Amino acid sequence: MTGTETVVLREMRWWDIDSVLELERDLFPEDAWSRGMFWSELAHARGPGATRRYVVAEEGDRIVGYAGLTTSGAEGDAGDAPAADVQTIAVTRDHWGTGLGSRLLTELLRAATEFECAEVMLECRVDNVRAQKLYERFGFEVIGVRRGYYQPGNVDALVMRLTDPSASVTPDHSVNGVQGTEIHG
Repeated sequence: MTGTETVVLREMRWWDIDSVLELERDLFPEDAWSRGMFWSELAHARGPGATRRYVVAEEGDRIVGYAGLTTSGAEGDAGDAPAADVQTIAVTRDHWGTGLGSRLLTELLRAATEFECAEVMLECRVDNVRAQKLYERFGFEVIGVRRGYYQPGNVDALVMRLTDPSASVTPDHSVNGVQGTEIHG
């Protein structure tokens, strides 16, 4: 098992996509994202109208994890606060159980707080108990099931929600700063 003390979190950039895709295909062979999906997400992750936040976890010159979040952006028509959705979190197998998933999720919740989101949603495979336990430790609760959500395997997804993400970014979940993570720059 590897510790995370040598792992640095930083903003995901276009030149990370090949490494991220390699890890994506290894961990999610049936329903891996495409190159175009990552490009599309990163296109909305910078500048004054940014609605995405993607980070990578790097150890030396190796990417050992990544995570991404999207937000609905500005306040809705009814004046309600925007919502966020965790799009992906992945950690190499040799970093499972080291706390790296918690660091990545903490960074996403910090971003949701910066986006002033009132809640964070996510989908989690029903057979991914490791991820479910992580999300529950942060206060996510199951609010529904999406039948056959993950294709082509036809695997159901638990829909989970966290209200007030700022409350989950506590000293217990603190991480070192992320390099190059200004949402608007």
